[in-house]
Amino acid sequence: MKKYKIAFWVTTTIIFLFEGVVTALTSNSEMSRQGIMQLGYPLYFIPLLAVFKVAGTLALIIPAVPNRVKEWAYAGLMIDFICAFVSIVAVGGFSGIALLPVVFMILLVISYVSREMIMNANK
Repeated sequence: MKKYKIAFWVTTTIIFLFEGVVTALTSNSEMSRQGIMQLGYPLYFIPLLAVFKVAGTLALIIPAVPNRVKEWAYAGLMIDFICAFVSIVAVGGFSGIALLPVVFMILLVISYVSREMIMNANK
């Protein structure tokens, strides 16, 4: 049980820091604008993505959030990572940067599975 709790908190914290905190701090930067424009998306996607990423990661990390909301947060973040991967590959071809969303998908799956193991053990 302890290994699942450690896996959950480590992976969920990494996702929270990179997708929640970093997004909140850098979403208004010039680099963010250039990245979105390079992928062919309109600039109004930046605040939209930022709000949903921050809300989703907060839902994952705050224990009091209802399970149904957490499930939607996991689904939304997975859709975000899949779309990021597809967008990067479609625009720039397969490169090292395209692996970043894949790494976060793996972390998200580990977070989800370990959370489920913890919940099933507590029943």
